[in-house]
Amino acid sequence: MLFSDVLTQKLAPYHLLKHPFYQAWNAGTLKRESLAYYAQQYAGHVQAFPRYLSAIHTQCEDLASRQVLLGNLVDEEQGSENHPTLWAQFADSLGMPAERLKPTNMIRYPQTQALIDTFFDLTQNGYASGLGALYAYEHQTPAVAETKLKGLKQHYGVQDKAGLQFFEVHAKADVWHTAEVAGLLNALTPAEQARAEKGAVTAAKALWGFLDGIVELAPGAKEAVAAAMANAEQV
Repeated sequence: MLFSDVLTQKLAPYHLLKHPFYQAWNAGTLKRESLAYYAQQYAGHVQAFPRYLSAIHTQCEDLASRQVLLGNLVDEEQGSENHPTLWAQFADSLGMPAERLKPTNMIRYPQTQALIDTFFDLTQNGYASGLGALYAYEHQTPAVAETKLKGLKQHYGVQDKAGLQFFEVHAKADVWHTAEVAGLLNALTPAEQARAEKGAVTAAKALWGFLDGIVELAPGAKEAVAAAMANAEQV
C-alpha cells in the first residue's frame, strides 16, 4: 500500500465532515450569524495558506517537486479570483464584510490562532512536515466543499456565484492537488514519511480544534450543534 493511502487511513478519525459543526451545517440547524462568524475566523487560515505553500516550496530541493508546489501556489494567489478574495466573497454573502476579515478589525478565537500558528510551524520547520500538513488539509477538501455547497444552497439561501465560488473551485482543484501532493509524499524516504505523518496528524487535529472553537464561541453555534445531534439521535 502506498504511503499516501496509509496516511489517509490514519487521518480518517479527524475528517472534518465528522465534526459536529459541519454536521449541523449539513442538517441546516445553524443560523446564518454562526456561519458568518465561522467565515470571519477561518479567513485568517485562508489568507495565510499561500504563505504555508511558499514555505514548503522554499524548503524543497527538487525542481520537479517545486514546480508541483508552485502550480498549487499560483492557483491560490494569482489574479483577481485568488482564493482569499473568493473567501471574502463567501463571507460577504453571509453578511460579514471584507473589512471585518482583517486581523486588525477582529479578535481571533484562541483555537483560530492555534490553527494558523500550527500550520506556520509545520510548514516552516521542514519540507516533510509541511507536506504532511498540506495533505491533511487538501485530501479532504473536495468532499468538504461539495457538502458545504449543498448545505449553503438548501438551508442558508446562498445561491449567487460570488458566495459559492470558493467551494466550487476547491471541489474541483483540490482533487488533482491532492493527487500531486500524494505523489510527493510517496517519493519521500521512510524517515521523511515519518515526519510527514506526524505533521499531517498535528495539522488535522488543529483543523478539528478550530471547529471546536467555533462551536464554543461563535454566536448560536453550540445550540445549533446540540439541535443537530438531537435530531440525528431520533432518526
